[in-house]
Amino acid sequence: MRDSITYDSEAEWPKFIQRLQDLGVIRAVYVLMQDSALQDLAHPLLEFQSLTKVLLRKWKEIPLNQEKPEHRRALKGIHLASTKNTDDAEKEKEKENVEDLKKSKKHHPEKWRRLGFETESPTAEFYGVGFLGMMDLADYVRSHQDEFQKMLLEQSSKPSRQRCPIARASLAVTSILYEHFEVDKSDMDDSKSYMLMDSRVSLDRLFRPLLLHWTRLHVAGLQAFFRLWKATAAEMDDLDKLVELVRILIESVVGGASRTKEVHDIEEELAGFEYHRLRELQMELLELTYEDAWGQHLRQVREELHHEALQFVKEQRTRCLLQGTWFSLENKDGTGASRNAQYVQLSHNRRYLHFGTFNREGDDRRAPELDTLPEKSILPSLSLPLILCILYLC
Repeated sequence: MRDSITYDSEAEWPKFIQRLQDLGVIRAVYVLMQDSALQDLAHPLLEFQSLTKVLLRKWKEIPLNQEKPEHRRALKGIHLASTKNTDDAEKEKEKENVEDLKKSKKHHPEKWRRLGFETESPTAEFYGVGFLGMMDLADYVRSHQDEFQKMLLEQSSKPSRQRCPIARASLAVTSILYEHFEVDKSDMDDSKSYMLMDSRVSLDRLFRPLLLHWTRLHVAGLQAFFRLWKATAAEMDDLDKLVELVRILIESVVGGASRTKEVHDIEEELAGFEYHRLRELQMELLELTYEDAWGQHLRQVREELHHEALQFVKEQRTRCLLQGTWFSLENKDGTGASRNAQYVQLSHNRRYLHFGTFNREGDDRRAPELDTLPEKSILPSLSLPLILCILYLC
């Protein structure tokens, strides 16, 4: 495998990987990575995993170039899979050069945009994921052609802003998986990690058997994107938000999976993860992010705002007492409000609280003069609960 990556041309790598799959090698490595006696074969398994990362990284670093026959065939295959008329597809197969592709665009003004690309020049849109993104998209289109054509048919009846961008969604899922599995992390880093490990440390963090099922995870992630797009009635402006939701979904399901969890269980969980649960998880992660970055500052601001709010309420209640206010009194037997009411007013120097009980006939609410109030109390002598009660009632 290392020799193939080092010495063979990029066109030979897919054939070599397909040969490994046909021989059952990749499946065998996957099973061994899940085995409880992993330590006996740790080094060769770790090397296989590292080489898989190297291969993925090299594919990503290869820019899409329609001058290369294999790249041109892959791009053409995506277009052919989108056509429902077999005769038209056969005719398109005869056009194997760039000039014919350009001519065909004249007859199909949205040849590529209807597949979910942003423009009619899709090559540049693979810049972030390279030929790896092309392989993932082509594999989905080839292995799920009926679903792909059904999606295109459904989307064609909708306004352009509501159509699910299938191609861009695929490229986004490729990028998410690439980051999740830390493909840019070198094989030397994995080897050093293994050397530093002891028997008490779980191997789940180091060995990632799901990496060997990259294609299946890509398809499952892409289908989850489609499901979320429909569930949220998303539009084109929501694309980045949907991508972020899928990122959280993959981090939660794939990242939270144990080393022994089967890939089909992962696929089922990705397919059945409810939107409201995903939103709750997103809010929790957002809160943790802000807490880590701004926790101390937010707590300080919260305390300052609380203090300012308390001072504002105190001042507002004090102004209310300075103006004077009535309090209804109940009959002693608790049968209802009596004609008597208490009037309370704070002195202008805020040192004395004046109050008195009066007989109020009907709706007479004329306030008595401050100097006519029969009783007063020095404010500091009042108990704190009484002051708070008065302030609350005001």
